Amino acid sequence: MGGRFFFVSSCLGRFYFAIMAGKVKWVTDIEKSVLINNFEKRGWVQVTENEDWNFYWMSVQTIRNVFSVETGYRLSDDQIVNHFPNHYELTRKDLMVKNIKRYRKELEKEGSPLAEKDENGKYLYLDFVPVTYMLPADYNLFVEEFRKSPSSTWIMKPCGKAQGKGIFLINKLSQIKKWSRDSKTSSFVTQSTKEAYVISLYINNPLLIGGRKFDLRLYVLVSTYRPLRCYMYKLGFCRFCTVKYTPSTSELDNMFVHLTNVAIQKHGEDYNHIHGGKWTVNNLRLYLESTRGKEVTGKLFDEIHWIIVQSLKAVAPVMNNDKHCFECYGYDIIIDDKLKPWLIEVNASPSLTSSTANDRILKYNLINDTLNIAVPNGEIPDCKWNKSPPKEVLGNYEILYDEELAQGDGADRELRSRQGQSLGPRGGRSRDSGRTVLTTWK
Repeated sequence: MGGRFFFVSSCLGRFYFAIMAGKVKWVTDIEKSVLINNFEKRGWVQVTENEDWNFYWMSVQTIRNVFSVETGYRLSDDQIVNHFPNHYELTRKDLMVKNIKRYRKELEKEGSPLAEKDENGKYLYLDFVPVTYMLPADYNLFVEEFRKSPSSTWIMKPCGKAQGKGIFLINKLSQIKKWSRDSKTSSFVTQSTKEAYVISLYINNPLLIGGRKFDLRLYVLVSTYRPLRCYMYKLGFCRFCTVKYTPSTSELDNMFVHLTNVAIQKHGEDYNHIHGGKWTVNNLRLYLESTRGKEVTGKLFDEIHWIIVQSLKAVAPVMNNDKHCFECYGYDIIIDDKLKPWLIEVNASPSLTSSTANDRILKYNLINDTLNIAVPNGEIPDCKWNKSPPKEVLGNYEILYDEELAQGDGADRELRSRQGQSLGPRGGRSRDSGRTVLTTWK
């Protein structure tokens, strides 16, 4: 009897092991239900980071350790992670600006029509980040620029922080000097003792809806940088300030007027816990079509897509395009009252905290659609696959740019797409709907 029991239990054990062996083993150090529910829905098996794992959704701090020379380890072909090793080339405010400036200069050197400037020396097609300097390194350059238009407002942000932490607005040089003294730095020449900041010209003419300032949070998935392949999530949203906007200098310290971050706005008296001060991008589009017209609205969204692709192209040459990696970025865009979009920053770990019921549904679906592209069929990953999934699995993602398909089209095509001219079969607008079809334009 005992022998038969041992035989049955060992068979069951082998059967269980065989089933588990074919399942994706996951780890995360971000305890968010929108993540864990998606893993469990797929029947994936949770393990610890010290065990064999296939999929690790990790924080930006952990990714540093995984790929560090001292503490890192070699990933095998059946392991993938949700960040590129040096994602900070795009997601640190100072490095993003530095890479975009370098990209422009390289295009200029090549004589690319994309780098064309107007009579005032402004880029016609690549002017999508506000004038920005690094502090303390660029202090003298900043002062020179400040004195050209002393009535302008500037916004200061620490390079490595998020959620609106450490941000303030200034309109006098004395305020920077005070900040420097308060930060216990005797001069602007030494960088080692001081946290790096960026200072950018503040967009003081934002597009307002209901008198309030807002920005766009858009999700962009990159499966590979070389060749560049990226996807735009259709269900982005607008984040509104709780207090009506005023450019008055007396309100420069009122962050409920100027900063759209939910982490700040949720503490405001007028914060609405039902809709969370958010509006879908679809609602924004309908609102703009009815108030400004379909054509200009279409052009605005084309320009937003252009900005995203160009920012990714700017960092692609310096990005460590590790085959074990993919990344879902949170792009923050502000639209000014002339309907010109500006890239403010890119987040490596866009918030997965849900502030409302709709927010939770959106983020659950975002993770679901991201996993369907990053881990095809929910099966054990294979880093050698070509990372080009069929259309049926994209869900709410649309292909934004595919370098392999676009190669050979050249800068002329890229420029025509930027100017809104006909793109032919590889990109442009669908004739029947008038809506932008995101395909393969550069």
